[in-house]
Amino acid sequence: MAEPKVSGGQERRLEIESALRTLEAEASGISALAAAIRDGLGAPLVAAVAMIQRARGRLIVTGMGKSGHIGRKIAATFASTGTPAFFVHPGEASHGDLGMITADDVIMALSWSGETVELKDLIDYSRRFRIGLIAVTAQADSALAQAADVVLVLPQAREACPHNLAPTTSSLMQLALGDVLAIALLESRGFTALDYRMLHPGGRLGAMLKFVRDIMHTGAAVPLVALGTRMSEALVEMSTKSFGCVGITDPGGGALLGVITDGDLRRHMRPDLLDARVEQVMTRAPKTLRADQLASEALELFNSSKITAAIVIDDGEPIGIVHLHDLLRAGVA
Repeated sequence: MAEPKVSGGQERRLEIESALRTLEAEASGISALAAAIRDGLGAPLVAAVAMIQRARGRLIVTGMGKSGHIGRKIAATFASTGTPAFFVHPGEASHGDLGMITADDVIMALSWSGETVELKDLIDYSRRFRIGLIAVTAQADSALAQAADVVLVLPQAREACPHNLAPTTSSLMQLALGDVLAIALLESRGFTALDYRMLHPGGRLGAMLKFVRDIMHTGAAVPLVALGTRMSEALVEMSTKSFGCVGITDPGGGALLGVITDGDLRRHMRPDLLDARVEQVMTRAPKTLRADQLASEALELFNSSKITAAIVIDDGEPIGIVHLHDLLRAGVA
């Protein structure tokens, strides 16, 4: 007998229901992990952070199968947030890569069962040379947990897989715990966005962490006129420099007093506009930037204030200008 056909609409509903079940299962795993940290997992978590922080060497992350894939990501997160770390495959460790691990390092081994055979040589090596060993496992009485100096016992949780077999929720919990440790170390070390920029100069994140001084226009490129200038002259300066604005400075000290934008021109449009003085049109106390601000801060200012350019000042005097197009070219926006 032929199976009943499933319509396209029914199929989509089934897929959506499956997606929601998966997310709910994985969310329950994260909730269980948070509850465990509030309860008995908090103390060993603190001990693990302290052990990694005290290490004179690096954090060695290891794991087999899906735990290994998660371990690679955890090692990358640690490395990019100021904790020297790399991943060592347990199989390769048994064939020479143990030489990559020194007595100054700390090993963090991931194994849901805690009985991963491939980890045995690496565990034995850590015990022989008294290398700190942190276990991340769901079995407190496993071989890995019994051998470790610090044991982070993950709470039991059902996999998102309908057969409760494919590592899904468990992998997410391992990854989340790795993030917990990395961020705890980041915060305890006072790791800043500028430190992150040093380790991540490429891509959009690197662009967001550039300084305003790295992208601003300087010198004669900055559109400026002095207080008292006729609007006809200010418009020439504004049009020539092509930033859609012109800064108004104090003719005595050079401080920025205001700015005239395209919007100001529209608001003050009248027959005698060209004969008016800039102080009659300018916006006083305009939005400005500092050279030592991050490009991401400039983008936030542009978005929140709904502007497309801002003059950069130093001790009240204009030293540069940044346009939204500069952020686009730099890869920030």
